[in-house]
Amino acid sequence: MPLLRNRFRVIRVLSDEGGFGRTYLSEDTDKLNERCVIKQLAPKFQGTWSQKKAMDLFAEEAKRLQELGEHPQIPTLLAYFEQDNCLYLVQQFINGQNLLKELQQRKTYRPGEIQAILYDLLPVLQFIHDRGVIHRDIKPENIIRNRKDGRLSLIDFGSSKQFTAKVQKKIGTSIGSHGYSPLEQLRDGKACPASDLYALGATCFHLLTGTSPFQLWMEHGYGWVNDWRQYLRNPLIPELDCLLDKLLKKDIQQRYQSADEAIKDLTPKQILALPASGQSSGKLPVTQTPLLPVKSTLFRNIVLVSTVILLFGFGETWYNQYRRVHTILLSRLSQHHNSSDKSALNITSNNIFLANTLKGHEKSVVSVSISPDGKTIASSGDAEPTIKLWNAATGEEISTYKGHSRRVNVVAISPDGKTLVSGSDDKTIKLWNLATGKEIRTLEGHSDSIQALAISLDGKTLVSGSDDNTIKVWNLATGRLIRTFTGHTFWVRSVAISPDGRTVASGSFDKTIKIWQLGKENAIRTLAGNANTITSVAFSLDGTILASASRDRTIKLWDLATGQEIRTLVGHANTITSIAFSPDGMTLASASRDRTIKLWNLATGQEIRTLVGHADTVTSVTFSPDGKALVSGSEDNTIKIWRLSGE
Repeated sequence: MPLLRNRFRVIRVLSDEGGFGRTYLSEDTDKLNERCVIKQLAPKFQGTWSQKKAMDLFAEEAKRLQELGEHPQIPTLLAYFEQDNCLYLVQQFINGQNLLKELQQRKTYRPGEIQAILYDLLPVLQFIHDRGVIHRDIKPENIIRNRKDGRLSLIDFGSSKQFTAKVQKKIGTSIGSHGYSPLEQLRDGKACPASDLYALGATCFHLLTGTSPFQLWMEHGYGWVNDWRQYLRNPLIPELDCLLDKLLKKDIQQRYQSADEAIKDLTPKQILALPASGQSSGKLPVTQTPLLPVKSTLFRNIVLVSTVILLFGFGETWYNQYRRVHTILLSRLSQHHNSSDKSALNITSNNIFLANTLKGHEKSVVSVSISPDGKTIASSGDAEPTIKLWNAATGEEISTYKGHSRRVNVVAISPDGKTLVSGSDDKTIKLWNLATGKEIRTLEGHSDSIQALAISLDGKTLVSGSDDNTIKVWNLATGRLIRTFTGHTFWVRSVAISPDGRTVASGSFDKTIKIWQLGKENAIRTLAGNANTITSVAFSLDGTILASASRDRTIKLWDLATGQEIRTLVGHANTITSIAFSPDGMTLASASRDRTIKLWNLATGQEIRTLVGHADTVTSVTFSPDGKALVSGSEDNTIKIWRLSGE
């Protein structure tokens, strides 16, 4: 097939809608062959009502994507055009699989995972509803889990409708999916925010029980929602039970009327009040020293995130709203802490402040690394398959490395400061001369994206983790492949090498951590106990402790000698994306999708301090070798340098 609009190249068919068109996986030649999805509308029944309806829905979907694509969990519209009597809609490709396919692989979901899904999707619904849009076809097939970070995206806005009072009252053609769509939508053609919330509830029910709402609807109509609990394998915790029950009410008046109502029931009941004036200086505090217990810290972050969500539709960009509310909430918490426990202000002898913010990436920063002398920062981002080098002192961009053909997921600098290593979606690892910027060599051997890299302290060994479920060990000097570790059943997203260079740890989407010895082929130990994907692993300086982070929002500390869990750290309100030990081994830093970085006292397990300042997910965090700086990268397109100085 020739290029569509002299730009888009079709790779393969994703789905075939029979007489109305097809959906293709494609690539955008104007963007270095970046993947995209092309929907083609080519109805065979020319001039019929069905053709007109299909064309109307197709145009509506393009319009909705244009309006809503600014949200990171909704595909962006790239193009909409007509060619050769067909309509084409080009949208962002979400690299992952939908929840129906995920359910077919794993059979059911645990209650905690259902809560995580609600945390992920309710804010998205609040976002579209605040903009007057009702999706009208929420179901597992229309929710995709991004394989990069596990975030859920809502797709297929072809059935969506602008919500107005007039639309709400109008009785028209029903659109939706039987079993997932509520009575008022299928019977009367009415659609309002509560309709989408019913569909979300039915989706959660399907994932939780493995029982299809469509089959129940075929057998019992809407009667099944009155006794949905009979399909549960085990009783739910009261909060989740009540929330699902209210989502699934047949009577629209008894159902949640907005996503924010459901969010409030998903979070603790004690909601912190804003100051009476509702005003703030607009300045974002750099650090917050939490003096509440760890459980209260978790509550604070949940309240913060949900409060931001409630403000999505108030006219400003949600980033500005985030800054404003964040300032108010943290100010209130500081006042409370200062009055109740002044002794806790000196938890640490270090004073941490935001020294600089580096801007230059067009999209998300996904990985950062700092040179041994602390003078150079390397970063990779989403916009192009490039790597940027920065002057850590001035914040100026030094150079850009180009050579990969697809996104660079991870960068690492060797302990001698001479070599930069990068791993990419193009299935290769590249070694660069950090002084000259010249490519040294390319390592090939993985059959899927490289997601994780680690270099031994002696600089001799490189370890890589990939979405091909394997870990490979390389001789960094020669590029020779030494060994391949197999044993994980899903993507490997994190690797670490012990300080003595003898042991490798790997974390995977299969929810396990495996410990390997470089001289042996099979894992010497598997650490289980996490409820979700392992996102990051790190060894302590003495090599006796392994820290692991997970999408279940916890950090676990493990005794490597026994394989026993020492302690679980709880405090983040969303997925933890990255962890790093300080050079002195006393502190652990963690980055999260809750937009914060937390510092933990490893001796006590207590949270020391929370750093706020990023406006989106913090994807990567690392200490400088001298322990005087902390560097973080974020989906807000920035890199931040935090300085640690004695008080």
